[in-house]
Amino acid sequence: MAPIDRIGTDSRAVPPLEAGTWWYAAVAAEAPGSFNGRVRKRLRNAALAAVLLLSVVYAGLVLTATGQRWENAATAGRLTDGTLSAEQIAGRVPHHFALYSLSLALLLIAVVGVLRRRYAPTVAALGSVIGSVALAEVLQRFVLHRPDLAGAPGHLLHGGFPSGHTTLALSVTFALALVVPYRLRVLVVTVGALWATFLGAYTLAIGWHRPGDLIGAELLSLVIVCGTVALLARKGKARRAPRGRAPLRHVVMTVPVVLGALAGLGAGLLLLPRSVGAPLPVDPATARLAYESGQLLAAGTGLAAALLLLALLRHVDLDESAVPPRRAPAGPEPDAEITGPFPAEQDHEIS
Repeated sequence: MAPIDRIGTDSRAVPPLEAGTWWYAAVAAEAPGSFNGRVRKRLRNAALAAVLLLSVVYAGLVLTATGQRWENAATAGRLTDGTLSAEQIAGRVPHHFALYSLSLALLLIAVVGVLRRRYAPTVAALGSVIGSVALAEVLQRFVLHRPDLAGAPGHLLHGGFPSGHTTLALSVTFALALVVPYRLRVLVVTVGALWATFLGAYTLAIGWHRPGDLIGAELLSLVIVCGTVALLARKGKARRAPRGRAPLRHVVMTVPVVLGALAGLGAGLLLLPRSVGAPLPVDPATARLAYESGQLLAAGTGLAAALLLLALLRHVDLDESAVPPRRAPAGPEPDAEITGPFPAEQDHEIS
């Protein structure tokens, strides 16, 4: 039997699939070498790499005595921070901060998506935020436990891996990148990444979480958003954005993020060997080095994750109609050229 998109048994051409429908878009996304297929592949690979790195961070900082001693020193060193200490500003943060932030974030994403009539990306963005926060809570409460391998006192073992607050902040930023106009994506991700970095620094300064919890939350947020975009591309919702030189404003906005990521990761890794493996009690100088190293590494990882997402979504726009709509012909003609999501083939006779 001949393929349904080529020639029927009566030697007459079958009408092509009507473009613009969800079925057409999904089939086109699966065509070899299609734009949606390439987007899905690279987002899937990025998500798998982030999962691997998340596992390495958890194993190194939570499941080893050396990693726990470094985080214990970083947690003790927070008391030397005179700008974000718990005694100064802990009372300014409402106890229901996470709940209020989540409600406002979901409302903002929904309003932006509905006003732009981007319903599929909006649903996916809302699901990514809820899924990220829920998964973070499940992981830290029931899966990724922290055994005490270094004999630390109880007040140094607060918080779970990964951080729910940092997951919320960064997942909201990444979700907004899916629903805002393409020309505003760099601005939204840049501002949101800086805000999420500050929130993570705050939770570390007041002792809610440890450095590894922040890094794990940032990687978890990246995994979820990459998986979400890969799913949208699987459904044919991605299209190629206009190519061209990056506007000057985008370059200016990303410079602080690039410099922050390089400085955070570089300086944090430079200070790390000087504070690793210090048993309790640690001297104040070593504790302060561990705290500064943890802050720098967490900030650098979060900013690097934001830059990676911008790079992965470069020239990728998310729209309801990834395949441009076309009107199907009123009636098939024997010699009409057949178009569709499949490569052309040579006609052949049916025996």
